[in-house]
Amino acid sequence: MKVTLLSFTPQPELVIATAARLSTSKVSAKELGERLSSEQVNSLLEQLLSAGHLSPFEHASFTFAIDGISRACSHQLVRHRLASYTQQSQRYVSLRDLNYVTPNTIASKPEIKAKFQEMVQAAHELYSQMLEAGIPAEDARYVLPQAIETKLVMTMNARELMHACSLRLCQRAQWEIRELFGQIKREVEKVAPYLGSKLRPKCYNLGYCNERESCGLFPTREEAERQGLIISKSK
Repeated sequence: MKVTLLSFTPQPELVIATAARLSTSKVSAKELGERLSSEQVNSLLEQLLSAGHLSPFEHASFTFAIDGISRACSHQLVRHRLASYTQQSQRYVSLRDLNYVTPNTIASKPEIKAKFQEMVQAAHELYSQMLEAGIPAEDARYVLPQAIETKLVMTMNARELMHACSLRLCQRAQWEIRELFGQIKREVEKVAPYLGSKLRPKCYNLGYCNERESCGLFPTREEAERQGLIISKSK
């Protein structure tokens, strides 16, 4: 798997802060942007996050090239609907080379791994035979497993990135999409360090885990209430 940041809103954190400041200012956004220091930008972003005023974060967007994830992973990814995707087509691209993802849980068991590889290779061999027999790629692809690698380009704004990371960086998220958003976070940190630091599991913002079971990083809501860390809504 490889994630590359293709393009992004120039000075994304400044753009977000400028947009936010404009709502209560008489001067132009351009003027505001020229006046704000980096310290003021970070302070303003922190205020926005603390107050839950997230719409200004929609003014900064990031476009990523994502290579080598499985179709199983891409199916999860596109459930984040406030984003734009362009994915390698299995209708128009004949997958002559066999590239697929093997989960570590399978790779760690030699006998199961061998059967898994055999199954994937057999499916791909049948796929190739279908193409040679004149069957269109859009029909031959029906035999391919979800392990087959894919490529795509994804664009998300900063607000949706924070939301997606709050879910997908959780230790309870599926391993492949967790790794994907880990790489996305690292790419964002290179160009927007403050924003990148806020791409994290939701428990950091909540102060507790709202899943049925905690990974141990934060207590569950019930445990936090028992410990007096948060006040129950029912009280």
